[in-house]
Amino acid sequence: INAEGAFIFNLKSEINYFSKDNKLDKMVDLLELIPEGFNIGNVRIIQEKDGSFKVYDNGKFLVDVPAKINFKALFNLGKTLNEPFIPPQFGITCLGPSHGFDPEQNTSGFILWINKVGIMVDPPSNSTIWLRDSNVNPKLIDSIILTHCHADHDSGTFQKILEETKITIYTTPTIMQSFLRKYSALTRIPVSTLLNLFNFYPVKMFSEYNIHGAIFNFFYTLHSIPTIGFKFNYRNKTFVYSSDHLNEPNRINELYSIGVINKERKEFLLNFPWDADIIYHEAGIPPLHTPINYLNSLPKDIQKKIVVYHIAEKDFPKQTDLKLAKFGIGETVYPDISEHKFEEAYQILDVFSRIDIFKDLPFDRIKDLLLIVNKEKFQKGEYIIRKDTVGDKFYVIISGNVSVSGIENVKDKVYATFEYFGEASLVTGSLRKADVIAITNVEAYVIEKKSFLRLISNTKVEKYIKKIAEIRDGVTWNVLKSNKYFNNLSSSQITQLETYINPIKVMPNTILIEKGKQFNDIYILVKGCVLVMDDNNIIKECEIGNIIGDVIELKEGVPSKYTYKTSNLETDLFKIEKRDLITFLNNNPGVLMNFIYEKNH
Repeated sequence: INAEGAFIFNLKSEINYFSKDNKLDKMVDLLELIPEGFNIGNVRIIQEKDGSFKVYDNGKFLVDVPAKINFKALFNLGKTLNEPFIPPQFGITCLGPSHGFDPEQNTSGFILWINKVGIMVDPPSNSTIWLRDSNVNPKLIDSIILTHCHADHDSGTFQKILEETKITIYTTPTIMQSFLRKYSALTRIPVSTLLNLFNFYPVKMFSEYNIHGAIFNFFYTLHSIPTIGFKFNYRNKTFVYSSDHLNEPNRINELYSIGVINKERKEFLLNFPWDADIIYHEAGIPPLHTPINYLNSLPKDIQKKIVVYHIAEKDFPKQTDLKLAKFGIGETVYPDISEHKFEEAYQILDVFSRIDIFKDLPFDRIKDLLLIVNKEKFQKGEYIIRKDTVGDKFYVIISGNVSVSGIENVKDKVYATFEYFGEASLVTGSLRKADVIAITNVEAYVIEKKSFLRLISNTKVEKYIKKIAEIRDGVTWNVLKSNKYFNNLSSSQITQLETYINPIKVMPNTILIEKGKQFNDIYILVKGCVLVMDDNNIIKECEIGNIIGDVIELKEGVPSKYTYKTSNLETDLFKIEKRDLITFLNNNPGVLMNFIYEKNH
């Protein structure tokens, strides 16, 4: 027993038992790629000059394997919704019910919806794409619980890291080290860089953690590599997830008898929390997994609480009170929970805390926020704002999507959950510059003009909003959308970037960045011409939307490889200071990865 009252067990002993001393050199033969080819039994493989491979079986040509294979995600959406998904106070969405060897279904993973915010648990590969296609806003999901580093459990984690905003990953330091080593090897990106792409929240066994209002407790399961399960309490419900786990009493007792586990570990494993209200449990082939026939032998009142994961549908018993997890956003489960008297206040604070500019709102103003916010609903097709009218309200979207139209040369401008609009005319006193129309049913928090101006007066928020009001126009949108690194940014990300932009005019023949010297600003070309030069040689003429300067050189503080100089024309630029650019990239790791990838290739 340790100082915190939790028992200590020999995790390495368990791993050694499952691995049975199998080492990589006993399981894998490494064959050299030689020009004349090599044989694996009767199969001969020859590498071509372009990097592709020809494969022969018993001397007969079998197939060409190209040097580069284009990725194309293929997946079934399952049951979907017509309108954008509205997260519940409590719910569970299955991302995949099966295992890594089932060609018919996604691997196991799910989303816990707690206080209307999503926590992904072991997201399968392509989950981020699937969620977008299933009408689920990615900003609704802000964290991941990573239970272990087998590929059918961690493959979607890295994809989510590279999505819109920085997420938090909950796992143990041991599992995180495995994850970092694995993905550093796959991407050739240093561990230190990978760690900057997300927030790591290390968890300890048998300690309590508040995640979005639910109290979590983590434990190590019985598996071939370090793996965690968890239990949490939320309002009047308890939930337990086994993760990959050998949960069979006979085998647990056998492991104790041969000295693999100690007495305290045995007692813990034999006392699985079957008393939980909701039980999500894996099943599979022992000794790495719990046999389905054991779960099917449990008392019926326990079976009725169990949703089974990690099993192919064909292997699920026909006669049972167990439930097989059902894939699809339309199959989201909504357990009944007790209401909380501060639900609406919590929701208001949570929504505004997710808007970058409001993170700097002083606490005394946050209290005022609860007194001045109202909720309004708009039907699909309804005008929320009409162009050339007097501004009277500020809006923050809780759910749904709106289109912004009537701005010259701007198309497909859409705002979604946790995005705001209507601020410009309130702070400038000008008429509305665009129509805002609900393209789905919309719920929004609304603040009247006078209350809004009082709320932000003499705060950093007022400064940011005035700046955005001045710069948020068709020119800014089109310039950023014409940039290859920014053209896939959401409107929320573009708004973030706009807060860091400073429009400037530069005289002809001005050196912006000089070869061999460090620099502190990056630029985006708005109008005119900028030359990229290596000594006196012109390497490139920049186009509208191009970034002037090397982002990675700026971030790492190294001298510029080239000189960047305006031509003989006056030039309009967007200037972004180093500190602001790093802040933006740290908050949007997918954008940073695009710069890193291009720099390395």
